[in-house]
Amino acid sequence: MPEAEITAPSRSSRTPPSPFGDIVFAGVVRTAAIGVLLVLAGILLSLLINCWPSIKAFGFSFLIQHEWDPPSDVYGALVPIYGTLVTSLIALVVAVPVSFGIALFLTELAPVWLRRPLGTAIELLAAIPSIVYGMWGLLVFAPVFANWFERPLKALLEPVPVLGALVAGPPIGIGLLCAGLILAIMIIPYIASVMRDVFEVTPVLLKESAYGIGCTTWEVIWKVVLPYTRNGVIGGVMLGLGRALGETMAVTFVIGNSNLFTGASLFAPGNSIASALANEFAEAQDGLHTSALMELGLILFAITLVVLVFSKIMLGRVERRGGKQ
Repeated sequence: MPEAEITAPSRSSRTPPSPFGDIVFAGVVRTAAIGVLLVLAGILLSLLINCWPSIKAFGFSFLIQHEWDPPSDVYGALVPIYGTLVTSLIALVVAVPVSFGIALFLTELAPVWLRRPLGTAIELLAAIPSIVYGMWGLLVFAPVFANWFERPLKALLEPVPVLGALVAGPPIGIGLLCAGLILAIMIIPYIASVMRDVFEVTPVLLKESAYGIGCTTWEVIWKVVLPYTRNGVIGGVMLGLGRALGETMAVTFVIGNSNLFTGASLFAPGNSIASALANEFAEAQDGLHTSALMELGLILFAITLVVLVFSKIMLGRVERRGGKQ
């Protein structure tokens, strides 16, 4: 008896796939995205409601007033805003070149046997709690920094008319400059890890082609790797800046926590928004004091938002300029 012929089902008789899975997946991710926006809106709304008495009492002068006197109910945010921006700027100025050098060494210059252990060691720095950085900065780094860096720098720059203002005050090791350097040490692992990862995704063919026509290592990095990975590099820098803006405990230990405005001196003690909130929020009395602290939180929220928007605009301009080339 001949075997029955097995015929494949025709294409028209196949059961079409059910769209149920796609519908469920789209609903889940849409709900997650809307949930994030709702949480963000809720945080912003709660900050606005709680800081409204301070906004009504001080208005725009809250941003430019440097006096902070809880017993007299007089509050100004100039010192915390100034300390936050200055320490973050110092951290970026120090951390970005160092991170670039680390990423360049790990991807282009380091021997293969050293890349993995050295990269792991750098990433482990990001796992150290911020309070440990603060204690180390206060007890170990600050005395050494005062004796071996601030005093020679003060002797060198103090006679200079403009630069002398930056080193005014006693070199005690605690202040804006020390806080900025501690922040730089903290954000280097983040920026370096991102830069290393984006450098590694550059196609080997592009780099080998550049080496083949006689380019040096620096020319390959500057002309090939950086243009190919610029979005990732800028994203890593923005990630480090966001960490620096919101860092609390490490800065609280080494910034000095002083609400006195001392001009442009980087040696003088200062304050930041995060450290002011950490020091005073638990003991603040209901009323203008709590409202002023909530307004500080709103200002930090706004600064972070401005940084994010600026980074997106800069990325867009870089992409358009790259497209024209």
